[in-house]
Amino acid sequence: MKVALISPSPEHLQQLGSVLHTCAHQSVLVEGGKSKMREVVECERPDIVIVEGMCCDPAELTQVEYLSAHHPNVAVVLLCASASPEFLINSMRAGVREVLPCPVSAIALQSALERIVTRMRISQGKADGRVFAFIGCKGGAGATFLATNLAAELATRRSVLLMDLNLQFGDALSFLHDGAPASTLADVAREIGRLDASFLASSATRLGPRLSILAAPEDPAQSMEIKPDHIEAVVSLAAANYDFVLMDVGRTIDGTSVKALDRADKIFIVMQPSVPGVRNAKKLLLAFRALGYGNERVELIVNRFERADIGVADIERALGKLTIHTVPNSYRQVTAAINQGDPLALAARSNPVSRNLADFARGLTEEPLAKSPGLFGRLLGRAA
Repeated sequence: MKVALISPSPEHLQQLGSVLHTCAHQSVLVEGGKSKMREVVECERPDIVIVEGMCCDPAELTQVEYLSAHHPNVAVVLLCASASPEFLINSMRAGVREVLPCPVSAIALQSALERIVTRMRISQGKADGRVFAFIGCKGGAGATFLATNLAAELATRRSVLLMDLNLQFGDALSFLHDGAPASTLADVAREIGRLDASFLASSATRLGPRLSILAAPEDPAQSMEIKPDHIEAVVSLAAANYDFVLMDVGRTIDGTSVKALDRADKIFIVMQPSVPGVRNAKKLLLAFRALGYGNERVELIVNRFERADIGVADIERALGKLTIHTVPNSYRQVTAAINQGDPLALAARSNPVSRNLADFARGLTEEPLAKSPGLFGRLLGRAA
């Protein structure tokens, strides 16, 4: 959201501006009084305008009434050192969304902004997109392949943003594209104060009319610039602007990955049917339970599954009762598609993995995941 802040106090402007920065809102700071409201709104076109110093005289509310009539989509917030009950009632009648005490705490301002943003989304009839996280329990398990190829399938029908959150060694873009990204997640973090829908879209590499990838940093050292708050802000904004947000999380459990996993509607652990794979999956499940992620949010994908020594029943005995899906083994064609930098569906549409991905993508776009818990089985083959 774009937020304009008007205050006669330079000190208050800087303090509140830092709060807006933390919330990842694009901010416009204007030193001055309430007389600048109309000028700022008509020049800057903010979503929200916060005005400090309009507290007593009901006649001052004529400017708010003007904005309500001519710019009804702009939410007005007043910061008042003191306000009578009569002024509060008149403020609401004029169209003010929130009246907060001044000086206002960071928590109170953040909460007010969250309420306003939620109401705006509801009034626009737009629900957040669904967020899925893919995490491999061992290197080479296939999490990046599944995330990228499902993203490509979903993008044939809906808008999709794939976020590469394997911050040091992520290469999700190369699974679908042979070029270098124009910008990466590190560039977004560096200019987080500019974050809005247009900045996010321009920072991602667009691979089609509905598919974009926000790449991991090209230089592993740049991953240190990306903080947990940056991840939270980007994922939340992405969910508000895309139908699906898929995250290739990588294998490291730290502050940044936890912020992403917290936001995920579903977390898919990807493993191969091997003893090391089972051991690592068990470690991840223990970590997720410690983080409060229940079995309703965490599911297991057994990639490259064949009727072999380790079956689904063996995995259930080792890991406990949870939803388990299987992906058929098609090593040669999958590897060829990865090496070419193409979606598997483009390289081999009739491949069994391609067909399952297509079936699952169709199911996801037709009805919510929660209403049909077996849909992911259609993507990844049937459990043994």
